[in-house]
Amino acid sequence: MSSVEVECVVKASAVLGEGPVWEESEQTLLFVDIVGQKIHRWTPLTNEIQSVKTGDTVGFAVPRRCGGYVAGVGRSIVAVDWSTQAMTSLVEVDEDKPNNRLNDGKVDPIGRLLAGTMGKEQRPTEVQKQQGSLFSLTSDLTVTRHLSQVDISNGLDWSLDQKTFFYIDSLSLTVDAFDYDSNSGRLGNRRVVYRMEEGEGFPDGMTVDAEGRLWVACYSGGRVINIDPATGVRLQTVSLPVTKTTSCCFGGPGYCDLYVTSASLGLSESDSGSQPLAGHVFRVRGLGVRGRPSNSFSG
Repeated sequence: MSSVEVECVVKASAVLGEGPVWEESEQTLLFVDIVGQKIHRWTPLTNEIQSVKTGDTVGFAVPRRCGGYVAGVGRSIVAVDWSTQAMTSLVEVDEDKPNNRLNDGKVDPIGRLLAGTMGKEQRPTEVQKQQGSLFSLTSDLTVTRHLSQVDISNGLDWSLDQKTFFYIDSLSLTVDAFDYDSNSGRLGNRRVVYRMEEGEGFPDGMTVDAEGRLWVACYSGGRVINIDPATGVRLQTVSLPVTKTTSCCFGGPGYCDLYVTSASLGLSESDSGSQPLAGHVFRVRGLGVRGRPSNSFSG
């Protein structure tokens, strides 16, 4: 068994770093700072970081098949032209809930975007509950609401056969699964795959590896846990030097590296002193597993 190495690779100083996506074509890592209102793009080869300001909270940014990105800014799903930094609103969600914002989003294997909302935080980790929803957006910009009364819509990914959708509503302290019809995008048969244990914190962003196992970042838990969704068993725990681990994705050569984002939001002065790396991005090597390529939005 190779030894696991955790290294701080991007000194992003994010308030709420989130949503890492590996772009194979560019060999870059895309991620956002939700509260800092920025989309970042980091090139490991040159250690260069480029950023675009979004002007409002940004829950996610994902590649688009026709070029550029789509991002969840405030309650709008917007097209981002990276070269000009221009943003164009495509659709708005939750029009009746001005205090909501988009949170995590990811693209399914056929190019459909799934993204969720949550009530804005009154204070760090104090969220107005059951305000959020989970939406999908198809290439013709049709919006469908799949779930409502969500507290914090978070981690999402699909099984290898695309028949199961994994989903996290963070405050429920569970990782859930749905039957998924990739043709229609319909969800059904919700069930719990894993319940968080004492000390593991809140389940946040998530990714599925090439063996179909889940890797879940644990907010306030300072770790990423590896779960077998077939048995509900935790197989491995990766500890990080920051408590607010937010999300993760595989990338790098052969998708062997696990990138983990983190937050500095709401840390006390003493916590900040003991966690100088809070808000940075980490690379975990030696896990002995690979990830899968990300999907691009078809619209």
